[in-house]
Amino acid sequence: MCGLTGIVIGKKYNKKELKRTKELFTNILIEHEERGREATGVVAIWPDSSFIIKKSLLPAGEFVKTKEYLRFLKKLDPKVSIILGHTRKPTKGPLWNMDNNHPIVVGNIIGVHNGTIKNDDHLFNSEGLKRQSEVDSEIIFSVLNEINFGDHPERFTHSIQETTKKLSGSFTTLSVNIKYPTKILLLKYNQPMSYHYSRQLDTLFFTSRYLFLRKAFGKSVITEALPGKTAYMFDLLSNLVPKGEPCMKFPIESGNNIVKTDD
Repeated sequence: MCGLTGIVIGKKYNKKELKRTKELFTNILIEHEERGREATGVVAIWPDSSFIIKKSLLPAGEFVKTKEYLRFLKKLDPKVSIILGHTRKPTKGPLWNMDNNHPIVVGNIIGVHNGTIKNDDHLFNSEGLKRQSEVDSEIIFSVLNEINFGDHPERFTHSIQETTKKLSGSFTTLSVNIKYPTKILLLKYNQPMSYHYSRQLDTLFFTSRYLFLRKAFGKSVITEALPGKTAYMFDLLSNLVPKGEPCMKFPIESGNNIVKTDD
């Protein structure tokens, strides 16, 4: 069990909005500490595809007080487009190797994962992919890195569906292809994820803890507990769908009925 959070920003903030979002993101991390205390990580991504990542072997409540995290917040300017956070409860891969801790970077993909992939060793071998860590989560972002995110929607949908069929285990992920730094891909198979669109901030908030959204935005806020076995693409700059709605949504499967390992 790990904690995932993400923020997708649809406009250039003023100073007040930026300060508010920094506070909300920090509070989300702290709320997710109970889902994983062994490591905490964050990443911020800009429209020019630049990004900064910070990881720590501290629980979130301690990490947000460090000079490292405060410097991270200071670097967030009104142009930032996406922020991801992760609190880790490890199942595979030692903590001391920071490559095992999230966010994970593989090629053009930056992502966070909640769950356990059972056939990662097999897939790295069968797909001929280079491994940079021991954590099972890495295989998800390695196979996503093989997909053309700029492909025709039907071909992209097919590629994602064929990819998730290879994964045996449990997963919900948030990921960004830095070639498309204003879009976020959510693969929600069988781990919790809710989201809320704030019209005031023109910002999407994703969280593994539904109750945080209630605490942050009040009891009357409309929040969505997203259905499982579904992939979603969100892009607040898209004019094709209402604000806050996914620009792509389609069913996914896993390979849980055909688990393969190299044991």
